[in-house]
Amino acid sequence: MELQQIKYFLALAQELHFWHTAERMFITQSALSRQIKALEDELGIKLFERNKRNVKLTEAGAFLRDQWLPLLDEINRTHLQARKIHEGASGLVRIGYPGSTAYGFMPNLIASISRTMPELKVELVEPTDISFEQMLLSYQMDIAFRRDPAENPALHSEYLYSEPFALVVSDDHRLNEKSFTGLHDLKGEKFILSNLAQTTFYTASLRQIFEDNNLTPDVRIESDFGGMVLGLVSKGLGVTILPFSYSYSELPNVRFIMLPYQMNLYVTWRKNDNSSVLRNMLQQAKEAANEYTSQIDRI
Repeated sequence: MELQQIKYFLALAQELHFWHTAERMFITQSALSRQIKALEDELGIKLFERNKRNVKLTEAGAFLRDQWLPLLDEINRTHLQARKIHEGASGLVRIGYPGSTAYGFMPNLIASISRTMPELKVELVEPTDISFEQMLLSYQMDIAFRRDPAENPALHSEYLYSEPFALVVSDDHRLNEKSFTGLHDLKGEKFILSNLAQTTFYTASLRQIFEDNNLTPDVRIESDFGGMVLGLVSKGLGVTILPFSYSYSELPNVRFIMLPYQMNLYVTWRKNDNSSVLRNMLQQAKEAANEYTSQIDRI
């Protein structure tokens, strides 16, 4: 018994006319008759009562029609869903991202995905104590945005864009873009930063900034969450250095002063992942990166 035979049966059960059904199913009337006869022989059931004038379902045929019709609808929906997954328009994708992209790049990307792939379910992951690479290799993430390229040979990374670091102070702070002459202006200031003893690429970049300027920051509050750091700066509890993308949070009572240091963003994925969803995601990421860098260039 083949699925196509069931489709012929259901069509005939609806039309109750061999010629009309054959025309609708794009086969000859004799071929339709052979398919129905083969189905009846295989099942050992008479499905239709037919004579020269009329075709009607037997009681067994009516039972199978009522059972098979919803099953066929479910099969068609399943096939459609499988096609969408194959084309990368449906399914689930797990995206890892650093918190610093949460106000600029990532909203652009997710908005683009929602417009172009509305049936794709997105799960956002912001790792803290587990590395991006570990989560990719263990299939806890499908694609990751990170500040440095992957080191593991099983992963591939592609550069997306660069953005400046910024000094962040409260609105009533003595420093602004005109009065700021360099990080030496920050001697004696209280800092709110990530733990600089961490081995992440981000904290290594911060340490390099301070070393270049011969400045040992007086860190009074430590936090790895940029949103929290911004909130504390807005309360006048200290100053910080963050990627410029945090300025898109539009948090009141904070001021961003660009610094002559850059922070890169890369997209990383498993080399053996050839899925259509991934291909679509990479294209969306490149377009979102171009949009975001255009915003920065206009500032």
